[in-house]
Amino acid sequence: MAHAPRRMSIGMNILGHGGHASAWRYGEVSPTAHLDIGYYLEIARISERGKLDAIFLADGPAVIGDVSRGPTGRLEPTIVLTAIALATERLGVIATASTSYNDPYNLARRIASLDHVSRGRAAWNAVTTAGDAAALNFGLKGAPVHADRYARAEEFVDVVTQLWDSWEDDAIVGDRASGHYAHADKVHAIDHEGRHFCVKGPLTVPRSAQGRPVLVQAGASEGGKALAARSADAVFTTQTTLPDALAFYAEIKNRARAFGRHPDSIKIMPGLSTVIGSTEAEAKRRAQELDEIQGLDARIEQVAQRIGIPASELDPDKPLPWDRIGDLNLTMDGLRSTERGSHGFFAAQINLARRENLTVRELAGRIRSGHRLVVGSAEQIADTLAEWFLAGAADGFNIMPDMFPSGARIFCEEVVPLLQRRGLFRTEYEGTTLREHLGLERPESVFALRRGERAAAAG
Repeated sequence: MAHAPRRMSIGMNILGHGGHASAWRYGEVSPTAHLDIGYYLEIARISERGKLDAIFLADGPAVIGDVSRGPTGRLEPTIVLTAIALATERLGVIATASTSYNDPYNLARRIASLDHVSRGRAAWNAVTTAGDAAALNFGLKGAPVHADRYARAEEFVDVVTQLWDSWEDDAIVGDRASGHYAHADKVHAIDHEGRHFCVKGPLTVPRSAQGRPVLVQAGASEGGKALAARSADAVFTTQTTLPDALAFYAEIKNRARAFGRHPDSIKIMPGLSTVIGSTEAEAKRRAQELDEIQGLDARIEQVAQRIGIPASELDPDKPLPWDRIGDLNLTMDGLRSTERGSHGFFAAQINLARRENLTVRELAGRIRSGHRLVVGSAEQIADTLAEWFLAGAADGFNIMPDMFPSGARIFCEEVVPLLQRRGLFRTEYEGTTLREHLGLERPESVFALRRGERAAAAG
C-alpha cells in the first residue's frame, strides 16, 4: 500500500430524520421529509461541500416498531443513491442490502449499475437481517439463526464479487471498423454451485472506474468479523468505549493479515451519534429537548430491544439485570446475546454499561441509534474523533447527527474545518472514486489474476 499521509475517512449516515428518535417531532423538516428526494439531495450536497467520503443509507426489509409513534419506513437505498449520484460529483454512495433476502445476481447487477451511474463512487454494505419481522415478508415463519445467516452471507458475497469481476478490465474493444466489440475470452461465466446458490454468470455489467464497488460490512459477531476480515474493504462498527474500539480494530487487522491481506486494505469506521452546539451547554440543551420529547419510557424501550429483555424488567435507577442477561442463549466475547438479534448493538450497550456501572436510565442517555453518543461543541466532537483516530481505534467514522439537515450542516461547517486544520482530514478531494477517497487500491479482476497465473506457469 502507498504511504500517503494518514487521514481519516468520514461518512454521513442518513437515518430517517436524524439519529434521535424525536427528530421528526422537533419541527426542522416535514414529518414526511424522509420520503422526499429533495431532503436527501440537500444533505448530500452539504456532505460534498464538507469533502466527506460518502453518504451511507441503512435499510431493512420490514416495518419495525410502532408506526403510530414515528416514521418507520425507508425508501429503497439504490434508488435514492442513484439520484444523489447524479446530483453530486465526488461524494461516495453506500447502499445497504441484505444477504438474507436478496438474490446475488440481481443485487450484483443493481450495485454495479449504481457504480457506473456514479462513475466509480458506489459501495454495498453487506448485512444479514436479524429478527422475525423481515422473515415474515419473505415466506418464512421466523428468521434463520445466526450461523445460518452468515453461512449464506459468505457464499453470497463470494458470488457477488466474482460477478463484479466477470468482465476483465480490457474486455471491451469497441472497434467500429472491424465490428469487434469485446474479447469473448475475457468475459467469464463464474459457474458457481454452492450450498445456497447456483449462478452461471457473467454479469450483464462490466467493471467500473474503480474496478468493482467497495464492499462494506456491518456486523460484530464472530461470523461478521470473519466475513469482514476475509472480504470487506471497510467495516461499519458499533464500539462505544475506546478500549473496546482498540481491541476490535486490532482484531480485525490481525484477522485480515491471517487471510494474506495488508491491514491497510480494510478500513475500520465506528459509528458516532452527535449532538453539536456552539458550546457544550447549548448542545446539552438541544439533547435534553429531544430526550424530553421522546420520553424516558421510549428511551428505555430502545435499550430493551437491543439487549433482548422486556422493558418491564428494567428498573431505570438500577443497573442492567445481569442475572437475566446471563441467561440468554449465545456466548459472545464473554457476554451473552440473542440468537436472532444484532450482536454488535448488544455488545455496544452491554460493554458500556458494564465498564461504567451505568443505571438503565444512564445507559438510555448514552447511546443513540445503537452507537456511541457525543454531546458537545464542535471542538469537543473534533477532539473525540482525533483521539480515537490517533490512538489507532479507527480509520474513520460514520456520523449520525441528531437531526437533519442542521446536524449535517453543523458537522461539515464547524467540525470538519477543525479536523482539516489539524491535518487529519482532506481539504479537497484528491480522487474521483470512492476507493480513492478511502485510500484503497483498485483491485484487479480475479479472472485476470488467474489468467496471469496460468500464463506465468506456462512460460
